[in-house]
Amino acid sequence: MNDYEQLVTSFYGRRTDYDHEPGTTHPDKAERLLGMIPLKSGQHVLDVATGTGLVAIAAAKQVGPTGHVTGIDLTPGMLNQARSKLAKLNLQNLELIEANAERYSFPENQFDAIFCCEALVLFQDIPASLQKWHRWLKPGGYAAFTCPDQNAYLSEIYKRACADLPEPMRHILEPLGTPDRCRQLLEQAGFEDIQVSFEPSGRDRTLADLQSSPLSQSSLQLSFKGHPQMQVLSPQQLEKIRTAYQAELAAQATENQLWENTTTFFVRAQKR
Repeated sequence: MNDYEQLVTSFYGRRTDYDHEPGTTHPDKAERLLGMIPLKSGQHVLDVATGTGLVAIAAAKQVGPTGHVTGIDLTPGMLNQARSKLAKLNLQNLELIEANAERYSFPENQFDAIFCCEALVLFQDIPASLQKWHRWLKPGGYAAFTCPDQNAYLSEIYKRACADLPEPMRHILEPLGTPDRCRQLLEQAGFEDIQVSFEPSGRDRTLADLQSSPLSQSSLQLSFKGHPQMQVLSPQQLEKIRTAYQAELAAQATENQLWENTTTFFVRAQKR
C-alpha cells in the first residue's frame, strides 16, 4: 500500500459500526443506488469498495442462487463487518475480495452491473477506474455510483483554510462534484445513456461542535487525496491552517449554527 491507501484503510478501519453511525444515511443511499439498475435473476454484479456489503448483500438476494455478486474492498475492518452479516444469512452467491479495486483486474465483459456507493471520490485515478468498469461490463450492462456535490461537507471552508499553501491543490470532491463533470468522465470512458439525479440536502451543525475537533494532518491528507504537500506540513503551517479553519467556521455561522451541504449525486450509465 502507498501512504494514501494506508490512510484510507486506517480511516475506514476505525469505523466499526458503519451502518449505524449517528445520523447515517449509508443504508438509504445504498438502497437508492441499487434501485437505479434493474437487476434480474442470474446476473453477475460487481460492488466496488463494497465496505460492509450494503449494496452487495441486497444485490445477491436480487440475482438469486443462479446469479453471482463480487464485492471488493481494501479495508479489512469494513469486510469483517460484511462477513459478520453474511454469517447470519444463507447466501452462497456472494464473494468478498480484499484488494484495491484500482489495481485489480477482472475479465472483460464479465458483469451485468457495477456499483460503487460513496467511495469513487476516494480513488486516485477516477478516469482509469471508469474505463476499467466499462471493459468489465457486458454490452448493455450498467454502472452506477454516488458522489457528493463539490461544495458538500464544508469543502469550501477546507479549501479557503489551505489557500495560502505554496502549491494549489484539488479537493477530493471536485473531480466528480457537478453533474457535468460526472457526465464528461463517463463519456470519456465510453459510457452512454448517462443519468444524474439528486435532491439538495443538508443539515445544521453547531459551531461549538465543529470547533471542538481541530483539524488533523491526516484529515487534511484525506481531503486533498494524499497530496504530497499535506504530508510535509510543518507544525507552524498546520497551526495556521487550523486557525484559518476556525475563523472560516465562525464567519459562516449564523447564531452559532452552520448549514452543511450534504447533497449527493446518484449516477447511472450504460455500456452499449
